[in-house]
Order: sequence, then C-alpha cells, then structure tokens
Amino acid sequence: MSRIILAPMEGLADDVLRAVLTAAGGYDWCVTEFVRVTTTLLPHSCFTRLSPELNNGSRTASGTPVRIQLLGSDPTLMAENAAHLALLNPAGIDLNFGCPTPLVNRNRGGAALLDDPELLLRITGAVRQAVPPAIPLSAKMRLGTEDTDRALDCALALEDGGVQELVVHARTRADGYRPLVRWHWIAHIREAVRLPVIANGEVWNLADYRAIRAATGCADVMLGRGAVADPLLARRIRGGNELSNAGEAHYADADWEVLKNMIAEFWARVQLKVTPNQSPGRLKQWLGMMRRNYPQAALLYREIRELRRADEVSLALERCGLAAIAVPGQD
Repeated sequence: MSRIILAPMEGLADDVLRAVLTAAGGYDWCVTEFVRVTTTLLPHSCFTRLSPELNNGSRTASGTPVRIQLLGSDPTLMAENAAHLALLNPAGIDLNFGCPTPLVNRNRGGAALLDDPELLLRITGAVRQAVPPAIPLSAKMRLGTEDTDRALDCALALEDGGVQELVVHARTRADGYRPLVRWHWIAHIREAVRLPVIANGEVWNLADYRAIRAATGCADVMLGRGAVADPLLARRIRGGNELSNAGEAHYADADWEVLKNMIAEFWARVQLKVTPNQSPGRLKQWLGMMRRNYPQAALLYREIRELRRADEVSLALERCGLAAIAVPGQD
C-alpha cells in the first residue's frame, strides 16, 4: 500500500502545524524539524520541546506517528544521542543528510556530508547499533552536493549502515529549492537499493503526485511545502480527486470552509506556544503559502498583513468569519 509522509520543514512544520495538517487526514507518519547534535548528550527536554508528541505516545493529537530527526556528523555523538532519545520511545528516528542551508552545511551537517559516503556509513551504523531494533530508522538525503556523481554511493552506504527506509529529495544541495527537480535520479537509487525508497520534491498537487510516482517507480511519497500550501493535499491524494475547476489551481469554496476551521485551530494552538508578538507572524507565514492555491487565503492575508498584535488578529479573523476554537491546554 502506498504511504504519504509529511516532511520535516525547518522553521515551518512544528508541532502546531503538524497537529493541524495531520488532523485533516491522509498521512501515515511525519518527521520533526531536526535536532542538532554537536558536542554533548542532549537532555530529554530538548527532544520533548521540539516534539511534544513524545508525551502522547509519539503521535499527533489525531494519532499520526511522529519520527524525530537528528542532524550531526560525529558517529559516536549521534549514536549516544539516538540511544538517549530511544528511552522516550519515539515512533522512529530519522537522520538528516538533506538540509541545504549554508549555516548547517558550514558546520558539517545535512547535505554537506554527501561528499563522504563512508562517513554516512559510520554514522548510520553507529546509530542503528545504539537504538533498539523495534524503533524504525530512516534517513533523508539529497542527490549530492554540487552534482549527482556520488548519489548511488551515498544511498548504498545508508542501506549498509542499517537504514530501513530512505527518503530521497530530488535535488542536489546546490539546486536549493529551485523548481527544477531530478525525479529520474530517485528511480536510479530505487533500482540500486533493496530498502523502500520514498520520493520527495516539488509535489504541489494531485498531478504532481501521480507524476513523481510514475517517474520514480516509488509507491511512497513525502509531501513538503505542497502540503503547507494546500493543507488538504494528502486527503485529495487519498481520494484521487483534485476538487478544482478544470485547468485552474484554485480549489472549491467547500474546501475553504474546511480550511477556515483548520486556520482557527492553528491560531488557537500557536497562541499557546509563542508570545502575542510572535503569533501573528506564524499565521501570516502559513497564509502566505496558501495564497498559491486559495484566493480566500490571499484576502485573509491582506486583512491581517499590517497587524502586529494577537488581539488585533483575533478580531480580524472573527470579522472574516473564523470562529474562535478551544484546543486542549487552553484555560
């Protein structure tokens, strides 16, 4: 059976957005933003702060399993931290070999390690040995740093190190997030390894989902920014129905009614997590991405764009027909 996974997205897909997106349905599991492993053994609070779901059986409020992602380059430290994390019984541990950001890469993290397949083997081997067999170990990689010359070597190293599932983002580090993707390279990797390969990169709608599966031969797909721009994307895929006007990217009014409730829940949850000065920016960030598909989101974004305080945003949302929602944890 085909699986749909919600991608880790630094600075975007935190526990608040994970809760709202997975509640809409369609996801088999999701992955947190990365926990950076540097020079010390991290306390459990570091993991639970990033993933409060660890206090709920490592599942979102709607029951979707959450895997915790680690990023680092020292095999021993990665193994020690993975073993410490395992005491919290995560739904899985994921290793980050795909982050392309300069700050992470300058510190020998993420996609920067794709120039050294032997190091990938040592990291994954050490982590797999340190973590109980019952906890799934996955990894996410890009196709390389500047080119794809070592893509197969990296994938095989991760497999040999004990990774059980491999997510492949169809770009190199140098590609960044430019629209061009190399789905055919995911197919090469899938043919070279024996473990399940999960395709990732530039899936914004049902047509893209069908296209990436056809191009890669992968049954499983990870959704990233496309899932944020259309919060109902996984559900559309499960139903096989685009629910849009022919030839247009904009979705039906009925979809917006569903999304209004999701936005209201997000707003309630984010206010529990961040300060009143920070919460408006979080909502603007999400609405800004939804403008790609929903003209209603563009209108709502314009309503709150100049607002700086949470109480002002709440009043504007009420004027636009978004009722206040209580979530667990609110007084």
